Amino acid sequence: MTLSSKIAIAFGVLSLLLAGWALLLARSRRKHIRQGRELSAEAQAANSRVQAAEGRTRTEVQKRQAAESRTQELTAREAEILDEVRHLVSDRLPALALHLISSHHPVPGLLHKNLAGSEAAQLLDALPEAVSGIVLKERRRIDAAARAALRGATQESQALSYRLQTNIVGLQHEFSAPPRLTQSLLESDHINEQNLRLTQRSAIVCGGWPGHVRKDTYVSEVVSGASSRLRGFDRINIVSRLGLSNIGVVGRAAEPVAVVCAELMANALEHSRDDLMVDVGLIQTGNGSVCITIDDAGKGMTAEALARGRSLISGEQQEVMLLELGDPPSMGFAAIGRLVVDYGLHVSIDTSSPYGGVRAVVSVPENLLTSIDENATPPSVMAPQPAVAPQAHKRPAADSPAHAPAPTGASALPQRRRRFSATATNDETAAAPRPLNPEDTGAMWSDFQSGLTGDRSVTDSESTL
Repeated sequence: MTLSSKIAIAFGVLSLLLAGWALLLARSRRKHIRQGRELSAEAQAANSRVQAAEGRTRTEVQKRQAAESRTQELTAREAEILDEVRHLVSDRLPALALHLISSHHPVPGLLHKNLAGSEAAQLLDALPEAVSGIVLKERRRIDAAARAALRGATQESQALSYRLQTNIVGLQHEFSAPPRLTQSLLESDHINEQNLRLTQRSAIVCGGWPGHVRKDTYVSEVVSGASSRLRGFDRINIVSRLGLSNIGVVGRAAEPVAVVCAELMANALEHSRDDLMVDVGLIQTGNGSVCITIDDAGKGMTAEALARGRSLISGEQQEVMLLELGDPPSMGFAAIGRLVVDYGLHVSIDTSSPYGGVRAVVSVPENLLTSIDENATPPSVMAPQPAVAPQAHKRPAADSPAHAPAPTGASALPQRRRRFSATATNDETAAAPRPLNPEDTGAMWSDFQSGLTGDRSVTDSESTL
């Protein structure tokens, strides 16, 4: 074997070794690459798992924070609702009770404005409304029961008062009593009239009616009869300025008009001093109605009392509760309001009295007025007569110049002469007070008693209680 063969064999063996080593290196490289890829995949998977774990951790933290925030919100909302419930119990419901008594007391709203519109706020607002409805319904039921009981009692009291009035009138005319007894009977009759007025007023407020029906009555007699029911009637000065003396009120409205006038005059007497007069005027307007004005010189009314009185007498309050009329209840204006609605009268009060007090005006519409035959039914002797317009005195004729010499010469001046006439003498004589005649006075009172007897006999025969 030659050297070249040996070298070739050596190179062949070396090539084989190199090829095997290269193959081993290639296999090792592929293995390492595969292991690297596997490690990279495992690292990526681990990284993903770590990221997922971190995400879950963050989510849990966020959920925990959200839960804590929600818990804080719920705790704050619960505290606000508890505050609202306390505010409802301690402030809103007591204020609602005062508001139901007098509307000028305000009812506070929600304490926390951020609750507005929520379900809790709606429930908190619905509760006072529900309580108000329940309380008003119960108050109406109780008030209706009280009015029914009072109405029944007043009807019986009215019947007894009318019977007592009839007996007193009968005693006045049954025998000739001494003056002291007659005076006592008249005082008893007047006290019974006052009691009857109070009973009548209560009955009207409770849904009853005035108590009896009259015939057509002169307006002046209605007003004077209303004044005779009051304590202090001697302080009432009635002046009639009616154009015609035969104007009357139809029978169905005569007693309601008398009740309205009596209550207004009683209010004027009550709110003015005992030494002050109350002026009552009767005026016929251009539209055919009759106005009765009542002026007092009292201290007047406050703005709140005036507004309350106007609301009552206008009849705007369809349902006036007895509990709203005070303690003891003031029923005068409430009774006027019911009669205004029932009979179509118009009553107004304001503070424009010329004497600094209150002026009340009762307007009787034309459909409630009538004309009365004065010959068939003469007016009462106690009714105020229409005021006569003042007449201008005629100047007497000048003395004839023949009775006095005419002045002559430049120095003569006109002379002022005092004139006397029979007219002035007659006026002075008429103005002088006439001495009282006992017989004329007795005849006048006899006529007055006859008129009362006739009126009450008609009243009693037509009364319906």
